[in-house]
Amino acid sequence: MLVALVASPSFAQDARKDLEVFKDLSDAVLGYVRFTIFDDVSASVDQGMVTLVGKVTMPFKRADIEDRVARVKGVKRVDNMIAVLPVSVEDDRLRYVIARAIYGNSAFWQYATMSNPPIHVLVEHGRVTLSGVINNEVERMLARSLATGFGEFSVTSELKTDAEIRNALEKIGM
Repeated sequence: MLVALVASPSFAQDARKDLEVFKDLSDAVLGYVRFTIFDDVSASVDQGMVTLVGKVTMPFKRADIEDRVARVKGVKRVDNMIAVLPVSVEDDRLRYVIARAIYGNSAFWQYATMSNPPIHVLVEHGRVTLSGVINNEVERMLARSLATGFGEFSVTSELKTDAEIRNALEKIGM
């Protein structure tokens, strides 16, 4: 029983420290000027060990993001699992027309004016994935609908609502 009481404050302190590191590395990634709506990076932190996953459009972005994250105070090691999307004129065309269709729709204008718009458009070999966080289910369905009809092979929505994110955070006690 004493071990549980002693371990519990230590665990809470490590979790708090990881949460602070996560916030700082999130700021580092989002503050990277070459990070666009055509890139998507997620991270996890466990006792200062950071795992990066996602996809970016250029190899230098993968390396730059890893370097930025490695410089965050409290990061002990970075496991960079970010993939680089293949170069494709057709994929580039799809990225731009889909982004224009989504952010040009009046329902998404409030997002379009943000410095880091929340809806990311990933295109790989003609397959589209939408990711990010939006306000509600209606926006999720509308974004997916707006992303279709441009010659893509498929559209997958990995968009999350604010409520889903809040619920997930509550489950882990944050």
